[in-house]
Parts: sequence; C-alpha cells; structure tokens
Amino acid sequence: MAGSFRNDDRVLRQRVEQVERMRRELGLEGLVGGLETVLVTVEPDRLESAVADFLNTTGYGFDTALSYGPDRGCVLTCPGSADFLFRTRTSGPKPFADEPLGPKSAHLPGTRVEAMVFLCNDLARYVDIQKKRGVRFLSDDIIRSDSWLFIQTVPSAYSALSFGFVQWLGEPRRHVSNLSPRADWRVEKPAAQHLKNIGVFDHASVRVRAKDRDDAIVEFLELTGYEFSMAVYVDNLNSITNVARLKDEPYAMVITSGLGDAAAGQEGPTEKFIQNYGRRIHHLAFRTQNIEATFEGLKAQGMEFLLELVGSPEEGLKQTFSKPSPETLIVNEYIYRYEGFDGFFTKSNVTLLTEATARQ
Repeated sequence: MAGSFRNDDRVLRQRVEQVERMRRELGLEGLVGGLETVLVTVEPDRLESAVADFLNTTGYGFDTALSYGPDRGCVLTCPGSADFLFRTRTSGPKPFADEPLGPKSAHLPGTRVEAMVFLCNDLARYVDIQKKRGVRFLSDDIIRSDSWLFIQTVPSAYSALSFGFVQWLGEPRRHVSNLSPRADWRVEKPAAQHLKNIGVFDHASVRVRAKDRDDAIVEFLELTGYEFSMAVYVDNLNSITNVARLKDEPYAMVITSGLGDAAAGQEGPTEKFIQNYGRRIHHLAFRTQNIEATFEGLKAQGMEFLLELVGSPEEGLKQTFSKPSPETLIVNEYIYRYEGFDGFFTKSNVTLLTEATARQ
C-alpha cells in the first residue's frame, strides 16, 4: 500500500447507525420501497442493437417502445423483476457529460447504466425531506405525467450513479404516459431455450474509489430504505465487495471499492477498471436456473466469458462473468444459489470474480 488510509468496517457501521436513526427521525422510514426500473442510456445509433444484445443474453422480453420527443426508448420486462428502460439522450440536459471516461469507454460517451429507480409511495413528502437535507435533483420540481410522478438525483459525487424515485398514478409500472407516449417499433426476442433459464435481476455492482467507499454506501442508505448487509474483503486484490439489501426484495445494491491507498502499478482490478472505463456500473447479475446448460448455450451462441463457472454445491452457489457487451460496456453475471444457501456471496467466489475483472 502506498499510504496509511485503509477502509474500516467499524467506522462504516457507526455511520450506518447514524443513517438509520436519521431516517426514523425525519420520517423517511417506509417511504422508499424496492427497485422498479433500471435506466440505461445508449448511443442514438445503437438503441436497437443494444436492446437486441440485452434480449439475446437475458431472460427479459420486449414490452413497449416509447417516445421522448426527439429521443426514443423502450421497456424490457421479466416476471417478478425490475424493469429495464433503454433510452437515448440527444436533447435536454446530459447529466453525465462531465464524468471522466476511460480509454475503453471513450468511444461510447453517452452509454451507461444511468440510474436505479425505486418505488416511492409519497414522492412530494420524500422530495421535501431530502431537499431540506441538501439532496440535489436534476429537475427543480417533480416531473408529473398522467401515469407517474418522477424525480432523479444528480449523479453521485462518490459513485457517479444517479438514483430515481417513481410514484405510479393508477396502474403500477405503466411507463406509457402523455410525456412518454407509445412508439411503433420493437425488437424481437430470440426463441433460444437456454434464455428461459435466466430470471430476475439479482444485483448491480458499481465500482468506486477506495476513499469514496463509505460515502457511497452511506449516501445510498440515506436515499433509500436499504440496509447495509455485509462486506467481503479480498486483501491480495486490494478490493472490498459491499452489499446493501432490503427485506423481501429481490434486488441488492453492491458497491465495490479498493481497500485503501495503492502505489502506482500496484492497483487492484477495481482501481484498474475505473482507470480503463471510468466510474460506473461494472456488472448486472441475473438469477439463473440450470446454470451449466445455460452457460453452454450462451457460449454456443457466441457469448464470451471472463472466466468459467466458479462455485459448487458445497460452497452454495455458482457464478460467472461475461465479457463486456460491445453495445453497453456492461458485464453480465449469471448466478445460481443452491437450496439452503443462506448467504449472498462467498469469499472464494468473490475473489475469483474480482480477479477476472482484470481480464477485460
């Protein structure tokens, strides 16, 4: 290590207790629920190809095409899971325009997982509380349509990720509205049998700098109802994988950082990823049944992987990472947890997956 700084869970947990107390005192408890939508922005000339790539490598299907004035988008769905909204941003504010890119992401400047959007049952009250705390949003006021109310934070100074909050007016997850009318185009879902084994969205992992680890976790807890669950330290790779979860919700937020200061040339895979791609979501994980057959089916259709399947029934789970998508730069994780496994990750698997990140 180059310096004396090193992350310490004892310090983090003291701050987590303060967040939990703050949420109770301000009346935030119960206002924010689970993940509703993942917002992915892509280059204008790659919308259809990015959607096709996602449909071809997940269990999601095409639901509805939408229009946003000069911009376009579409909703992809999977039963029991958060929706994915792919869209372009050619007009209006570009919230990530000032976020530094890396040499492996500079060719796709408008492409990233932009925001995680959570359910809110009283958005006006939530926004009032958070604004008084100093939270900044992309719009001065709540965006109001005939189907939903919506607001989105400015990109985080710690994770370069934005967080959105939606309150549905009537039918849940009705994305079509007077501000986002239905459009007349679609992308067909491949009929491959192995894609039916890929299910709900399990977690996303954002890569942050070591010095921002605690702030990124605390910020996420302050904005949502999630709880800090666990941290897996991989000392030899200078990496910490941190997990926040919400009871009875399928989605978990994973924040991965370095342990602490690292000398030039001695950075771990997490720091090298940020150097190469910038701060962003590294991977999206999907729960996968018949994972061995699914893995072989994905390879047969041409998907490349950063490593073979890792894990076993004795360890409680099996996982793998794909290579980054050429359309979105996103790595897909496919994960199967065996019956009776009561954890979220194992240190052995986290170590192998973290190590694989260096090969992208």
